[in-house]
Amino acid sequence: MKKFFETLSNIWKIEELKGRILVTLGLLLVYRFGAQIALPGIDTTQLGALTSGTENGIFGILNAFTGGAFAKASVFALGIMPYISASIVVQLMGIAIPYLQKLQKEGESGRKTINQITRWLTIGICILQAPTYLLGLSQFGVPDSAFVLGKGLDFMIPAVIILVTGTVFAMWLGEKITDRGIGNGISLLIMVGIIATLPQAFAQEAISRWEGTGGPMLVLIEVIIWFVVILLSVLLVMATRQIPVQYARRSASGGYEKDAMGTRQYIPLKLNASGVMPIIFAQAIMFAPGLIGKTFNNTVWGAWMEVQFQDIFGLAYNLLFAFLIIVFTYFYTAITVPTNKMADDLKRSGGFIPGIRPGAETGDFLDKIMSLITLPGSIFLALLAVLPAIVVKLMDVQPGWAMFYGGTSLLIMVGVAIDTVQQVNSYLLNRHYDGLMKTGKNRKVA
Repeated sequence: MKKFFETLSNIWKIEELKGRILVTLGLLLVYRFGAQIALPGIDTTQLGALTSGTENGIFGILNAFTGGAFAKASVFALGIMPYISASIVVQLMGIAIPYLQKLQKEGESGRKTINQITRWLTIGICILQAPTYLLGLSQFGVPDSAFVLGKGLDFMIPAVIILVTGTVFAMWLGEKITDRGIGNGISLLIMVGIIATLPQAFAQEAISRWEGTGGPMLVLIEVIIWFVVILLSVLLVMATRQIPVQYARRSASGGYEKDAMGTRQYIPLKLNASGVMPIIFAQAIMFAPGLIGKTFNNTVWGAWMEVQFQDIFGLAYNLLFAFLIIVFTYFYTAITVPTNKMADDLKRSGGFIPGIRPGAETGDFLDKIMSLITLPGSIFLALLAVLPAIVVKLMDVQPGWAMFYGGTSLLIMVGVAIDTVQQVNSYLLNRHYDGLMKTGKNRKVA
């Protein structure tokens, strides 16, 4: 514990890192403050039906992602999900549209253009979602009297503009956290929104057990199992397959000699190379079946979809959710782990995998290994994602607390927390300090 506090002290000795952490905390505070500001023209005292209507079901997840802003009719009610949806669309179009494929190969300039396309698409999605959200408030039981200015154009137009601006501002906050903070801006916004609902969810579960069946002992058992699930999530995020690499020894003449005296290193291929993005992608798409069913509930298939896909703890919902996670894990791994480029870089640096020819054969070998380890990684990821439905059915856990019992919320929290710690670690190690995930004395060099 002493070493941990010494490491925290070292963080504040690095001016750049301290500044980035303060910027990150300040921008996250702005985001949380904005989530409490209700839209003008809405009486917040009459939103009780909206709050209870989003405690369960698929809109409960959206409410958790926005840190409760959805249920409060906040200026950030749409949250950052329109940006996530736009990112999904752009990445999917990148497979089929040559122009986007060309941009992906242009390096930094191409990335900036793709980001700009994503921003404009985010605004377009918001323009469609904002009126749907406002008109859908009545379906959650919000009375017409809650609309102080009525539902005419004099309320709808300004409210839509504010909601779109709120999402764009949240997107801007995320980008600033990435550029000037400690990175992972969009993911941090989602994680902070999820954590904001954690204390209330646990309190409701504890009160329910205390006053009902089980008592404090069952609460303790649930907490222990929760920590076990967190441990499994950490293992999933950190697990790697090490591929041995042999580097040829440089001879005195400047050439390379492939002999036993060469340096042996490893290429770490992550079991879950895609991180939390398959969860976020799949969750964004899972809103669609329920909304389609709600729109066409006057038909047989529409009514079936509404019933099946509004219940996030139902069998049909979780089967489709798990399938999408597996698919997106393969998809995101394929576009983020360039095995051919890794093989080319390895060849140029004089390295080779023992028994494998450098070049194309090495790329094929790495691609095969990635495909083999991605399968168990994606299945494990999918099982953790549907774990809330399992504990609700088997242990009768409160739905709000079950959302943190694995599932999207916990995986995002664990994944983003580990990425953030690794970002801080890199700053500490570059300044010759011990990292957060390594004990020992300071290694400061004069």
